[in-house]
Amino acid sequence: MTESNPIPSRSVGIGLRLPHVSEIAATRPELSFLEVHAENYMAETPALDRLLALRRDYPVSLHGVALSLGSAEELDRRHLSRFKALIERVEPMLVSEHLAWSAIGGAYLNDLLPLPYTETSLDLFCRHVEEAQEGLGRQLLIENPSSYLRYRHSPIPEVEFIAAVARRTGCGILCDVNNIYVSAWNFGFDPVAYLETLPIEVVGEIHLAGHHAVEDVDVLIDDHGSRVVQPVWELHAAALRRFGPVPTLIEWDANLPALGVLLDEAHHAEELAHAYRYVDAP
Repeated sequence: MTESNPIPSRSVGIGLRLPHVSEIAATRPELSFLEVHAENYMAETPALDRLLALRRDYPVSLHGVALSLGSAEELDRRHLSRFKALIERVEPMLVSEHLAWSAIGGAYLNDLLPLPYTETSLDLFCRHVEEAQEGLGRQLLIENPSSYLRYRHSPIPEVEFIAAVARRTGCGILCDVNNIYVSAWNFGFDPVAYLETLPIEVVGEIHLAGHHAVEDVDVLIDDHGSRVVQPVWELHAAALRRFGPVPTLIEWDANLPALGVLLDEAHHAEELAHAYRYVDAP
C-alpha cells in the first residue's frame, strides 16, 4: 500500500455536492478539503473534470459507498479497478468505505446494510478489506454505521468488531460521530464509552451530520439533511479530546442548504478543532 497525501494544517472539510460546485470554484472558500462519493466520478464526465480542477486548490477525500465489503460474495473486481483508476487520477488524501454490505447477485442496493458481528463475518470482512487495500494500493478507513436493527446472533460488540478489523488488516477507522449518537439513542448504549473503546492511533477521519427523529417510534434516522445538533457537537468534543483534531467532514446530502450554511457548520467544527488542537490524547 502507498501512503496517503499529507493532511493539511486546517482540519475541516465539506462534502462536495453538485449545486455548490460552481460557487466553490468561483469563491474558493477556506476549507481543509473536499470529500466526494467515489462512485459519482468513476466515468469520464464533466463532473470529474470539475473535481480535478478543484483538486488543484483543495485536497480531496474519496468516500466509497459500493464496495460492499461485508457481502458474503466476492468483491466486484471491475468496481475495484474503476476505484483504483479514480484514486490514480485524484491522488486523494484519504480513501474510505463502510462497515456494511450493499450488493448481492450482481445487483447493487441503494442502502448500506448491516452485517452480524460474528467471528465468521469478521474473518470475511477482514479478507475483503485486505483484498481491497491490496487492489487499490491504499489504506482504507472503515466507517462505523448508524444502526436501526440487530441480528439475533451478533455476539461481538460493534466497536470491538471494527477495532479488530483495524488491528488485523492495518486499515484505519472513519469515526462517524453522528452515527454513534444515532445508534446509541436507538439501542440505549453510552456513546462516550463507544468512543473510548476505539483505538486512538487508527482514527483517521471524523464525520458529522444531521439526523431526524421518528417520534412515533422514538427512533433517530441518519439522513444528512440538517445541521449538526448540540448533543452531537458535544460528542464530537469528546472525540477531539480523545483523538485530537483529525480531519473532520460536514456531511449534508438531503435538503441541501445554501453553501454558506455548510461553511458555517465547518467554521464551528474548525473552532472546536482549534480548541482541542493542543490537548494531549490519553
